[in-house]
Amino acid sequence: MAGGPAETVVGSSASTLPEGRYGTGRAPTSRRWRRWLFLAIALVVSGVVAYVAYVNLGAAPIDAERVAFAGKPGNAMEITLNVTRDDNNRPGVCIVRVRDKTGAESGRKELLIPAGAKYSTITTTIRSIGAPVTADVYGCSYDIPRYLSTP
Repeated sequence: MAGGPAETVVGSSASTLPEGRYGTGRAPTSRRWRRWLFLAIALVVSGVVAYVAYVNLGAAPIDAERVAFAGKPGNAMEITLNVTRDDNNRPGVCIVRVRDKTGAESGRKELLIPAGAKYSTITTTIRSIGAPVTADVYGCSYDIPRYLSTP
């Protein structure tokens, strides 16, 4: 056995592995395709989120605002609405309702909004099953039920 200091080769790197002992090393691969794939997926997801937000949170094509309401005899209430729409050539429908003192809906009515002006004021009376305390607009749409439309 030879004793003495271990020999090192001058100019060799300590991180180099002995050749043929551990197989071939991994070829250097470019990771740019992963970045582009992630960017494409992020853009598609962002586009879908923006579209859903626009559809659900955008301005309604037809909208109604309660202007006044007043109690009538016989468990009824009169409500006056201002209806605003983007297409005044199309008829629409608005659902109005009354509520009792517990907040439960006690009466409902569908109103046909005829084609006409962009802004309309409509007054109607809603019957209730109990003593109504307030009236409000549930919502409006251009999808008119067949039984409500005029031939």
